[in-house]
Amino acid sequence: MRTLKRFALKRKVLFIRAAATLLPVVLLVLFLSQTAFAKNTYVITDGSRVITYTTSATDPRTVLGEAGLELDENDTYTTQAGIGTSEITIRRSQTIYINYCGEEMTATSHGETVEQLLIRLNLSLEENDTLSWPPDADTYDGMRLRIDRVIHQEQTYTATLHHSTSYCYDPSLPEGMEEVIVEGVDGELLCTATVTYINGREVGRTLLTQTVTRNAVEEVIAIGTGLAAMPASDADMPVILEDRIILPNGQVLTYTGSMTCNATAYYNQGTTATGTQARSGVVAVDPGVIPFGTRMFIISDDGDYVYGIACAEDAGDSNIIGNRIDIWFPTRWDCIQFGNRNCTVYFLGSAE
Repeated sequence: MRTLKRFALKRKVLFIRAAATLLPVVLLVLFLSQTAFAKNTYVITDGSRVITYTTSATDPRTVLGEAGLELDENDTYTTQAGIGTSEITIRRSQTIYINYCGEEMTATSHGETVEQLLIRLNLSLEENDTLSWPPDADTYDGMRLRIDRVIHQEQTYTATLHHSTSYCYDPSLPEGMEEVIVEGVDGELLCTATVTYINGREVGRTLLTQTVTRNAVEEVIAIGTGLAAMPASDADMPVILEDRIILPNGQVLTYTGSMTCNATAYYNQGTTATGTQARSGVVAVDPGVIPFGTRMFIISDDGDYVYGIACAEDAGDSNIIGNRIDIWFPTRWDCIQFGNRNCTVYFLGSAE
């Protein structure tokens, strides 16, 4: 009897010990089972879209993937634990196209103001710069942002004061012929202006002051109203004898000698080398060959021009040497018509 009691007691002790050993294991399994199947609720904000999603996952990227919200390479997110729920806010990347002072660039934003974007990119703004969007405007994907650098500078510079032109009629010129009587000369202005540049390119200037530092000279052009010069006719030709010249009007001139000269023409106004007034009949000579004061009668060898009685009163330029002479005409047109000709010069006696 005592043996049976002792055996029953021993079995009871073994059972208690086994139960004590298994109980923690059972509790641990139950705990792990509850943890494995626990549900977490997330409020996910993706721009204007808000999703509530419940899952046993705890990693935010896994949660977003299960919710069907894929992240691009530059997308980010933020998390915030709440009571009973957690919040996940997706920050989608935005491509911003920027023209900064004429330089094109592209930037990535995740939602910020224009001012914050520029500060983050170290793009400085100066006082007169202009922005295509207000500084507090929110960025968005595809936004085009333009920053123009505006500079105002006060500058002093010279400018051309263009001369005017006037016209007059001259019956001594052939009809339709134009001749410059007074050469026009441009004047000069000293100007002060405020010059505006945008991105280094001038876009306007406001004149502040201008002072004439050199006056312009008006150009005067004569327009011919007369008949064109005609070659000498046979009736105008004098009769040249051995020692005398008989003019068409019957006047007789005696001469002591003659010389063949190469003749050009000029029409300068003013005083001659001998102090007389330049006029028809004045001839520029080399005084070493034809002394000043020599009277002469000049006719072109081709018979086109009978210049007539003339006097050596002027000195030509360095080209008038030897047997070269320069004959005075009243207009530039006459000089052009005469050109360069060989002439015979008959030396006359003193005025009769």
